[in-house]
Amino acid sequence: MENITMNRCKENPLITAGDVRPSRKDFIVEGIFNCGVCRYKGEILLLCRVSESAGSTDSTVKIPALTLKDGKYQIDVTNIKKSEHPEWDFSDSRSIVLHASHGRRIVYLTSFSHLRLARSKDGIHFKVDDSPFLLPDTYEESWGMEDPRITQIDDTYYINYTAVSPSGPATGLISTTDFISFRRHGIIFSPENKDVAIFPQKIGESYYALNRPASGEFSAPDMWICDSPDLIHWGRQRHFCSASGRNWENGRIGCGAVPFKTEKGWVEIYHAADSENHYSLGAMLLDAEHPDRIIARTENPILTADTPYEKDGFFSNTVFTCGCYQGEDTVVVYYGAADDKICRADFTLNELYQAMEV
Repeated sequence: MENITMNRCKENPLITAGDVRPSRKDFIVEGIFNCGVCRYKGEILLLCRVSESAGSTDSTVKIPALTLKDGKYQIDVTNIKKSEHPEWDFSDSRSIVLHASHGRRIVYLTSFSHLRLARSKDGIHFKVDDSPFLLPDTYEESWGMEDPRITQIDDTYYINYTAVSPSGPATGLISTTDFISFRRHGIIFSPENKDVAIFPQKIGESYYALNRPASGEFSAPDMWICDSPDLIHWGRQRHFCSASGRNWENGRIGCGAVPFKTEKGWVEIYHAADSENHYSLGAMLLDAEHPDRIIARTENPILTADTPYEKDGFFSNTVFTCGCYQGEDTVVVYYGAADDKICRADFTLNELYQAMEV
């Protein structure tokens, strides 16, 4: 298989934390990344994950989360002093963990994410909205909303996202026709299931979705596929694919962007991690009529963390996509770099085919 040539945008990173106004005065924007993508009324819209913290220090970790008070959920901040909890693992910047050796495994996130829109006429220069598009508002979202993906079906945009709570990561769904008002459809995949990408049309009589149910008890997380009559009720879950075991994807694997259809079949740009949690992107081609059949797959990554802005950040050595769009012969991929900024890379469709030996 051929190594692929991609063009990173010269203006990368396109959006950073400094471009985002905090959702409240006492919060700090840690990053903006992992965005769903669509074209709407002459603009490129990115629905971004915005991660905020409450300003932890070397001695104290502050945990923002929703709590229920007087029948309504509101954001509260809990202070945890490191010196008082030597049994906790503070080594990962994204969370603190009490491992199972101390009893039941407990995890708290150090940041709290919501969804925010960014808009552009040229796909390069973006203006981030001053206010959130969607804030967490339910128990299932009590630790935040993450990694949205946008699937357009006719005139409706379906947005699935990871809803995080003490029960684990689930997948929620909302829909909108104007990116002003929206309808909540609730949880469509219960914990633990995330990295969901819904295909943008019916295939036969059903809608299809890639997803990643994971317990981690017996094996690394794999990709699964399922179908639905109405985008709400999903079933017929079956295993789709595992990590190849190659050095860049010998840890785990998950879907990335919403699949797009070409003359040769569906192209899915996915993410993979190695044993050291370095994230890269790969691509696979799926049968047009039977999307659970993989026709071809890249042997080497199409994008890996090579630049300083991909290697260094909130979670280093990471490139991760939730969305792309297809031009006449170009695939434009927007991706999160090091879990704190948004970047762009362009590929030609023929290069993707060659990399998959199609």
